Amino acid sequence: MKKGLFILAIIFLSSCKSKAVFVDTKTPTAVVKDENALTSEKIIQNHYNNKNDFSTLYIRASAKYKHEDDSQSVSAEIKIKKDEKILVSIRVLGITMAKALITPKEVKYYEKINGNYFEGNYEALSQWLGTDLDFNKIQSMLIGQPIDDLTKGKYSFIITDKFYKLNAVEDNTEKSFFFEAEHFLLKKQEISQPEKERKFEVNYPNFQDFASGIFPAALTINAFQKNGKTTIIVDYNSITFNEDLSFPYSVPDGYDRIFIKD
Repeated sequence: MKKGLFILAIIFLSSCKSKAVFVDTKTPTAVVKDENALTSEKIIQNHYNNKNDFSTLYIRASAKYKHEDDSQSVSAEIKIKKDEKILVSIRVLGITMAKALITPKEVKYYEKINGNYFEGNYEALSQWLGTDLDFNKIQSMLIGQPIDDLTKGKYSFIITDKFYKLNAVEDNTEKSFFFEAEHFLLKKQEISQPEKERKFEVNYPNFQDFASGIFPAALTINAFQKNGKTTIIVDYNSITFNEDLSFPYSVPDGYDRIFIKD
């Protein structure tokens, strides 16, 4: 299996029908007539006021990976035990080709074609993918939340043509978060490191409204590095909440351990 599909597996890590799908229908000024009444702190508060309550998530998804001329379509089973672990199984034609287990301390995965497996911390993984990641960032990304806790930072605020944009620059890294005007849902988040020629962005085209909260219906990940652009498009076909999930993970016999280098 090629490196791109490894990235797909790691990034995913990660009977209930949606009641509604939210899309962009209003511009910010159509909702907030007095722009001076809105601040970055108020945007952050309004965003986190959206209900997001679950103990476990079980997501069945389809996805497409593309890097230059290399593309792959797969299906994925994503299990999340909130704040504890994420398990992803990547399948092609119903056959499990890769599995990844993410916890706050480490990342594990194996892939079938080359018979390889990896066990390591987030430092190695972040260097490989070109952006800093940890368990909370991956979990937040999957459920449509900012990868950073916005209540702990300071952000400038502007109104773009369609979104409220919060922006911060620190240590040569720029982070931007874009929110729609009606529900203050996160529509896009970007992390850019111009000196390293790296940019990582996640787009959320629409959302689903469940009893447990509002969650993405899909997401698109774009990663720009010196060796080109990688795109991962994920559609959440179904989401089930608060089930008693199992997280089985074991490396098959005979697989070779690999070590990620920058």
